Amino acid sequence: MTWKCALLMGSPSDQPELEKALPYFEYFGLQVDLKIMSAHRNPQEVTAFATTAREEGYQAIIAAAGMAAHLAGVIASHTTLPVLGVPLAGSAFNGLDALLSTVQMPAGIPVATFAVGAAGARNAAIFLAEMISVSDPAMAERLEQFRRQGARL
Repeated sequence: MTWKCALLMGSPSDQPELEKALPYFEYFGLQVDLKIMSAHRNPQEVTAFATTAREEGYQAIIAAAGMAAHLAGVIASHTTLPVLGVPLAGSAFNGLDALLSTVQMPAGIPVATFAVGAAGARNAAIFLAEMISVSDPAMAERLEQFRRQGARL
């Protein structure tokens, strides 16, 4: 089975940081679609994507944004797919504001939140592989191999 996830970013300026995680998606055999959409600049597009993501074949959505970082929360409010949030630096607070905005979700609308920046994007890819490994023995073996080689690519 091909596992498909979306990696959303709030701004084109986020792409260089998030591309550092692409080798992790490739290693685990995860199809990842990069998309740029902002919860603030084009909320209708974000809502439309989130409400149809399951029908489009996605198993999870990773949402990365800086500053107010509402992207993951908005996505989570419109889907029952797992949403993984990656806060990004980009303001005077160096990502702390994005971290707090991503992690402080109201009860009932969960967002699994990771470290700020590229490390968080990499960990989101690994976490997604871990979720899949519960029902996919081949993925479980890839994770074991990954850990044996030092958990780095």
